Amino acid sequence: MAEFKKKPTYQVIDGLLINASVSPECFRGAIQYKPQADDIFIVTFPKCGTTWMQHIVHNILNKGETFKNYEEIKLRSPFLDMSGPKIAEVMPRPGSIKTHLPFNLCPYSPSAKYIYITRNPKDCCVSYYNHTKMLPEYNFEDGSFDDFFEIFINGETEWGDYFDHLISWYEHRNDPNVCFLTYEEMKNDSRAAILKVARFLGPEYAEMLDNDDKVMLKILDQTSVNYMKRFNKEMKHFYTSWNKDECFGQEMPEGLKHIREYYEKHNLKMPFDVEFVRKGSTGDWKNYLSPDQSKRLMEKFHAKTKDTEISKLWENLL
Repeated sequence: MAEFKKKPTYQVIDGLLINASVSPECFRGAIQYKPQADDIFIVTFPKCGTTWMQHIVHNILNKGETFKNYEEIKLRSPFLDMSGPKIAEVMPRPGSIKTHLPFNLCPYSPSAKYIYITRNPKDCCVSYYNHTKMLPEYNFEDGSFDDFFEIFINGETEWGDYFDHLISWYEHRNDPNVCFLTYEEMKNDSRAAILKVARFLGPEYAEMLDNDDKVMLKILDQTSVNYMKRFNKEMKHFYTSWNKDECFGQEMPEGLKHIREYYEKHNLKMPFDVEFVRKGSTGDWKNYLSPDQSKRLMEKFHAKTKDTEISKLWENLL
């Protein structure tokens, strides 16, 4: 097993590695959240298409109207694990709730809907590395890809092991209240993926898209990588210039207050270029993984998923 020189800064909350800036109280509250009947959860292991699906769901629910700004994203599609449960309880509806929780920890109700997106482990690893290197709370700006690769393959990233997370949700892929997609099928045929999500959300949304191609074309444009990149600057502004007491015109959620205070306490500054939405591509792993790393990751992949058909998700990619 290769050795690594540097690890990101994490904290441990009830046995799970989590971003060091997250409030333990809010995180525990997120796990204990009681889903409402009209809740729509967007669930991923980090860097598997979360932001993309947030935009898709919002556009479908609002008949082709996109988020006005980044504040609206945080309000109408809140990050439960980070913000805490209160913001999900008061969010405008219809809306969606973002989470990275594995199935066994995710708030569950048979009446709620769950959209799970997964991504091939090689591209996930690369995207997660760039994300971790970018955000200052990880203290990993000078960390190498080789360092992060060892962390990823050992299952020592925040939110746990990629493979365990995927398997926990894959086992529920055919549940009537779960919509299971891959990042790659979304890239290969975005129109079909949007229709799949629309049908899952309700027949009225599928009918809307079937009968009005102008709305579909609008959604395709407003959920493209180039369009979503417009929010990158706003994301930086949210972290660097937010009001100390308010957010979205109301009291700032405790989870976001905690993050702001963590930034101030540790004198953290966001980088000049913030790329929460980066390339949005498939196959970028070829620019990062060595042949040995690729081989080792595939060996781990097949060992962990040998009793499933998960390998069929990426037969032509890995």
